[in-house]
Amino acid sequence: MDYGMISKIEKAKRYAEQRDRIHFTSFQVTIEGENNPHAITYQDGQWDCDCSFFKSRGVCSHTMALERVLAEMLPASVTAES
Repeated sequence: MDYGMISKIEKAKRYAEQRDRIHFTSFQVTIEGENNPHAITYQDGQWDCDCSFFKSRGVCSHTMALERVLAEMLPASVTAES
């Protein structure tokens, strides 16, 4: 492995440890729920989930789980619970 690649790997490790550098703008994931898989999207600070609970409440266990997983990488204004 050459020196250039070694320095890039070290930089990647530092970035991964400094999660405040990472800012999501959009993504889509699937969570395997207890009964069905659910599609969750995050776009411009807004969550959406295809489950019926989210449709009626604007938050659900699927979006709250992702908020926990992503912790410091999402703006505080999007997290429904701490």
